[in-house]
Amino acid sequence: MLVSAQKSLPTDETDLRNRLISFAQGDVRRFVAIAGAPASGKSTLAERLFKAVEAEAPGRVAVLPMDGFHYDNAVLQSHGWLARKGAPHTFDLDGLACVLDRLARGDRPVAVPVFDRALEISRAGASVIAPSARLILVEGNYLLLDEPGWKTLHERFDLSLYLDVPLALLRQRLLERWRSLQPEEARAKIEENDLPNAKMVIEHSIAADLVLKT
Repeated sequence: MLVSAQKSLPTDETDLRNRLISFAQGDVRRFVAIAGAPASGKSTLAERLFKAVEAEAPGRVAVLPMDGFHYDNAVLQSHGWLARKGAPHTFDLDGLACVLDRLARGDRPVAVPVFDRALEISRAGASVIAPSARLILVEGNYLLLDEPGWKTLHERFDLSLYLDVPLALLRQRLLERWRSLQPEEARAKIEENDLPNAKMVIEHSIAADLVLKT
């Protein structure tokens, strides 16, 4: 269920899709933030919205996942951060901001990094966003984080969406995500990293324009 924070914004996903299609068909490049805790369903929603908009406005929409801006494992290891991979300080925030600014110009193709989950690393230049894309769906945990540095992103978004998922459900989804690991390793990832990150998102994000409750 979508809950609107402003009366002028849509209150269900059909209305949201229509609004995004309108963005994609316009002349001005628009940015929509899709934020939420780990395992809240950001990537799934972004892909669903992308397909819906692409069907009506081919070539006019693109997805930019924040995960592509993970620091490499070697960098994380050198700082002693590898166990906290996915926390705010393990992302290249300035790199993300620069790419958003390049995309805002909308006058040329922009190469963007993509996180390869099979390899657990980001691949530079793994995708290219064409000038024809008028709508950019940006998805990531910390896009609405009300913390130094991250606050600078907020003004770049024309619309923000937050996925509100109960912590108990997040834990269940994370258990499924890490089921291939040994129980103790999975426990450490969830209890010592993923859930603390989730709580930070839940407790320290600014109000979004739209909230999707699960």
